[in-house]
Amino acid sequence: MDAHHSPERTPDGHHIVVRGRKWRATDPSIPEEIAARLRRHLMAARRAVRAATTAGDEQGERAARARVHRAKIALGERGTPWWEQPANERRRRWEEGLESLDGEEQG
Repeated sequence: MDAHHSPERTPDGHHIVVRGRKWRATDPSIPEEIAARLRRHLMAARRAVRAATTAGDEQGERAARARVHRAKIALGERGTPWWEQPANERRRRWEEGLESLDGEEQG
C-alpha cells in the first residue's frame, strides 16, 4: 500500500474498506514505531506461510499462520475489538504481542 493513499475508513473509524470488503482497522492508539514493527512481523509471517505452503511443510505453515494471527491481534485487527478495550488493555495487547513476536525471532 503506498503512503500517499490510505484506504477508505468507515465513518466510525473502526474498519477500512478495500475493494468493497470491510476489514478491521489497526488500533490507532498504537505508537507508529510499534505499529511499524508489528507490520514487519506480519509481513514476514505471511511470507513464511507462502514459503511453507509452497514447500508442503504443514508444521511450518501452522507455525507461520499462528504468527500472522498473533501479529493481527497485537495490531487490534483480530480478537476483542480495540474500541471496546480500555487504554491499559490496548497497551498490554500490543506490548505483549510485540514481545512474543520479537522473542520468537531471536529464538
